[in-house]
Amino acid sequence: MRPAGPGGPPSAPNPPRDTKGLALKGAGLVAIAVVSALLWWLIRHEPEVTPVADPPSKSGQFQYTLVEGPQVTTDCASKAYGDTKKFFADTPCTRLSRALYTTETGGKKALVSVVLVTMPGEVTATQLKALTDKDGTGNVSDLVRDGTFKDQGAPKISGQDAAYDSHVTGPEVAIVLAGFYNKQTDKPLIERIATDALRLSGDLRR
Repeated sequence: MRPAGPGGPPSAPNPPRDTKGLALKGAGLVAIAVVSALLWWLIRHEPEVTPVADPPSKSGQFQYTLVEGPQVTTDCASKAYGDTKKFFADTPCTRLSRALYTTETGGKKALVSVVLVTMPGEVTATQLKALTDKDGTGNVSDLVRDGTFKDQGAPKISGQDAAYDSHVTGPEVAIVLAGFYNKQTDKPLIERIATDALRLSGDLRR
């Protein structure tokens, strides 16, 4: 069919374009693109935060000088006596570290044994502490008792006059024995020294 000539009916006008709606849609797409780009940039550039553990406390009431050790072994039974030796025969430790320290305060000098025993787990560590906390059940031999430390005049620190303290941390048992040189006595002071010296067990983990 031929197109209508000049005298034919007028053609229908094109519908008006919704320029405002298109502009709003375009702006929305741009905003989404900008937000997405910003989020991606933040994810890529988020700073890494490394947790910092609190350093172990080194402060205490007394100052100590290392005079023997640390001596390290995995054979706890051969380094123990009494019921404690029997305990290790049935329940071997995984590590034993022993050391001796001296400290002086108020004109009195003390010899301090610090022992760190690592057991297979927390249960056996708790059992060991409960055993050594009792009187007459033996203990881990300190370096004076087993003859390693031969300083003349060194006090015997595994007897009844020695101060004792212990502490469990997970599978680790710290055991401290302390006594004064020259047969000096001050029960409250030597017990404070023994308790304070428990913190030295941290040095025996190395």
